[in-house]
Amino acid sequence: MAAPESAALDTVRTRGEAFLRDVSREYYSSHAGLKPAAELQPIYEKHREAYGDESLELAMNLLKSSTPGSEEHRSGRMLVEWLLESRAGRELAPLEEREIAWEGAAMIPLADGGLEPYRRASITIANTRDARERRALDDARARLVAAELAPMRQERLSREKEIIERAGIAPSYLDTFDALAGISIRGLRDDCKQFLRDTQSMWDDVLPEFLKHGLGITPAEATRADAVALMRVPEFDSGFPSEAMEREVRRQVTEMGASPDANGRVRYDTGEREGKRARAFCAPVTIPDEVYLVIRPHGGQNDWQTLLHELGHALHFANIDTQLPFEHRWLGDNSITEGYAMLFDHRMKDRGWLSRYTELSKTDLPRYLRSAGFEELQFLRRYCAKLIYEVELYGGNVSWSALPDLYVETLTGATGFKYQRSDAFVDVDPRFYSARYLRAWQLQSLLAETLVDRFNDDWWRNPHAGPWIVQELFARGQRELAEEQAQRVAKKSLSFAPLVKAIEGLLT
Repeated sequence: MAAPESAALDTVRTRGEAFLRDVSREYYSSHAGLKPAAELQPIYEKHREAYGDESLELAMNLLKSSTPGSEEHRSGRMLVEWLLESRAGRELAPLEEREIAWEGAAMIPLADGGLEPYRRASITIANTRDARERRALDDARARLVAAELAPMRQERLSREKEIIERAGIAPSYLDTFDALAGISIRGLRDDCKQFLRDTQSMWDDVLPEFLKHGLGITPAEATRADAVALMRVPEFDSGFPSEAMEREVRRQVTEMGASPDANGRVRYDTGEREGKRARAFCAPVTIPDEVYLVIRPHGGQNDWQTLLHELGHALHFANIDTQLPFEHRWLGDNSITEGYAMLFDHRMKDRGWLSRYTELSKTDLPRYLRSAGFEELQFLRRYCAKLIYEVELYGGNVSWSALPDLYVETLTGATGFKYQRSDAFVDVDPRFYSARYLRAWQLQSLLAETLVDRFNDDWWRNPHAGPWIVQELFARGQRELAEEQAQRVAKKSLSFAPLVKAIEGLLT
């Protein structure tokens, strides 16, 4: 590569990092409830050169002129993917600001004249044991979403699709994703359909049992609100005391030979705050030096699992090698960081881990593990259905008006819980993020196998495991695709097979 062009690409990287720092800090502040709304448009305006035409042209030239499989081609693919997303983000920033402001202020009107904050509704639904009460709240939420939020989300998704296809990278949105993400979205969709077929009889066996025991209802009655409540499993709350959660998780990471806050680079934000999103998140404001871990307590085992998940993200970002180029630290296949998050949260399905760090009794432990297997199967079936639906959403063969019915048919058919039409555009993580989650599920199972082989079943307290994880996994950022990491670390390919085997083990 010619020296002037190389220097210009370095400028793209420098500008890109400054831009992403500001955007990440704004997301953290607004989603953590530290400010009422996000102000994204001034940030996009301030950093317009970071994602401008010149930057995209340089990245496209790098992608087109480099040999597939080379490091230059890898960097070009990552940079082009990020620049397209950033350019779409600039056009969609006014809509996103409106959505975030709406979510922060929206109140759900209740039948008794009361009001429920939209951002707290999922927590309330999860903790409501009365079926009619939680369904009434979810119906009220759905009416508000259908009237106000869903139109905004539909417009955002529609415009994003138009922006990406207008760039002309590939013939369609799906083809553009394949080319830049390094994932065959249709191939993964087909794998998801097979997974649903392979686990249908298992699901049919366990769903009625768990619904009857957990909520006293039948599959014919079950709604998505019931699913949220069912996954809450309050009967095990005494085993997961809130006051012990952060202490015990920190203890485990310390015993593993790693710093639970990456020597001060990870900041824990785990308390209740009005305006904080119900959905937990990790905000890497400066990689690796300033990373925020944010959760809003729901109660019981959900909080423990969520903390572990977000800690996997946080420790990854906070331990990335500072010498890596911008694209390997900030960009790349998010299946990698999601895989680390799931590697940590799957300790909640590990008998030894639970015995050592939680207060679950010996009599509760087998029942809890079986419940964890049920939860895992439910979430996997749900996310497989989400991906199948989202391929249709972005594929362009189904009209926008027909998508809500398809959403209900697809998600309800896979899970047995009746979904709401109003969520067809709200229950979508843009740019096929569901694919990242699914590949992360597959990746974590192989990473866990490798850690057991290297450091025994209790690798999570082996003082040699933490340094290995930091050096061989976290420090490398996201240079690799998930499939590449699976081959390097485990010498295996990604698949659903290890997950099915693990779930069968938990359910027996």
